[in-house]
Amino acid sequence: MIRTLFMGTPDFAVPCLEMLTKRNDIEIIGVVSQPDRQKGRGYKLMPPPVKEFAINAGIDVYQPDSVKTEEFSALLKELNPELIVVIAYGRILPDFVLDFPKYGCINVHASLLPKYRGAAPIQWSVINGEKKTGVTTMLMDKGLDTGDMLVVKEIEILNEDTSGSMFEKLSELGSVALSETIDKINNNTLIRTPQNHNEMTYAPMISKEMSYIDFSLDAEKICCLIKGLNPAPGAKAYLDGKILKILSAVVSQNSKLREGEINVSSNCFEVGCGNLTSIKLVVIQPEGKKPMAAEDFLKGYKFNKEAYLCSSIQDI
Repeated sequence: MIRTLFMGTPDFAVPCLEMLTKRNDIEIIGVVSQPDRQKGRGYKLMPPPVKEFAINAGIDVYQPDSVKTEEFSALLKELNPELIVVIAYGRILPDFVLDFPKYGCINVHASLLPKYRGAAPIQWSVINGEKKTGVTTMLMDKGLDTGDMLVVKEIEILNEDTSGSMFEKLSELGSVALSETIDKINNNTLIRTPQNHNEMTYAPMISKEMSYIDFSLDAEKICCLIKGLNPAPGAKAYLDGKILKILSAVVSQNSKLREGEINVSSNCFEVGCGNLTSIKLVVIQPEGKKPMAAEDFLKGYKFNKEAYLCSSIQDI
């Protein structure tokens, strides 16, 4: 059995951890996760999903504030892992961690490397209108997602997919890729493929400022942005001084609307975009309310005569 230390934090990492617990050739000697964080209106301390799963599975959990300390180095020597699996842990690992295990530190990254290195590969693949994505298991090195590739699995991005749906699909696909990687370790058939760094693209963290829709973009790009920001932080615009979150939209055939201009009927809520294109809102969330169908919103909302959507409160 391979003595394995698992390092991960969010929901995305749980399927891989669950898969490892079911293998007869893996001994999980511990789980390292980030500290509990305050969440919700009551600022209650909440454990990360990986910790919750590990506790329920009877696995020891460690939550250091930093892995760059003598204390963590001592813990690593005590646990003595032969393999470290790292999935969305959220911290840069120092050299002594990367170099410690016999089989190295293996990461499951949610993109087809070297494309979309960085913190938000899933969101950016949807925002940029990619037709496919996938997961790559990688032998970690000192760089940011620059290590040699081990196993690659592709998946199609469907027109109806959002970042939320792709998170679920890729987290499950990640467990398949990781399982195959471990099989290859056991069979001594693992092949390391260096990345072509010239083909690298970067996927930075999604900022709240990105939420506000620039209606000078064309309809296709705006629809991709809406899908890429769903469920969080959500694409937004201002309507009559209040935030309107747009959860779903499709390209409309109306080419007569100016940027941000609204056209409404009994069951249709259209907004003008750049290049004489427009979108039809499908699911929205008015400020302070729950998500609803756009046509239901139209039944109870009284529009100003010259109402329009804009990206900034200053534009109203």
